[in-house]
Amino acid sequence: MIESIDRALCILHLFIQYETPLSVTEISKKLNLHKSTVSRTLDTLEQHDFVRKSEENGKYWLGLELYSLGMLFKEKQSIQKIAYPYAKALALKCDEGVHMTALTRIDGPYPQHVILEKIKSSHSVDVAPPVGAVRPSYCAASGKCLMAYSEDYVKKYIGCDLKRMTEYTITDWDDLLEELKKIRSQGYAVEREEVENGMTCIAAPIFFQGKIVAAISVSGSISRITEETMPSLIREVQKTAQEISQALTSM
Repeated sequence: MIESIDRALCILHLFIQYETPLSVTEISKKLNLHKSTVSRTLDTLEQHDFVRKSEENGKYWLGLELYSLGMLFKEKQSIQKIAYPYAKALALKCDEGVHMTALTRIDGPYPQHVILEKIKSSHSVDVAPPVGAVRPSYCAASGKCLMAYSEDYVKKYIGCDLKRMTEYTITDWDDLLEELKKIRSQGYAVEREEVENGMTCIAAPIFFQGKIVAAISVSGSISRITEETMPSLIREVQKTAQEISQALTSM
């Protein structure tokens, strides 16, 4: 491992984790690095426009070079290109927000997933995390769906601290493993107010060559996604996930 590259990547990961501009001091404390080391690394990243320094407060944020790389990835990533029309059709049919997610490959304090695609709902003000955001997997329908079919990934985290997001969040590993078993049995995941009070979500797995590569979900208010409407939504989410899986196999 090349230490200087590792430090630079760790700094970039901090921006993903905290989703806010950070100062040299803040980065130094979070990574337990000397300020001079952080400053030199940021200078190099800034020269290549991977970060930019604010003239107002001296804090650093992501640069346009990262945006260009992200957009290039999205343009060339087959899964997203193939899945988008199906995700869009699902959002229009259900009239709820739709997300497509995948597990991160970055080691974190707990299982995490990244949002690959997002289609907004026509309902209310959008407060859902943006594309590219990294979120806890153990308390989200899409995250639990991804975990349910990723045994090796889950093994790395068994026993880690599971932060309580709401009073409904599963924080006991025995309960979570039982939940993952149930998801594998029924072929979909449901989350009610485990991430945010008043919100619920349904997710189904997307497979390619027999392995899970993503999950697609529908989310909305508990006042709209009720016990009466949930069965039809589950069918639609599963149908869409199966259609995307078949499209990926045919590409």
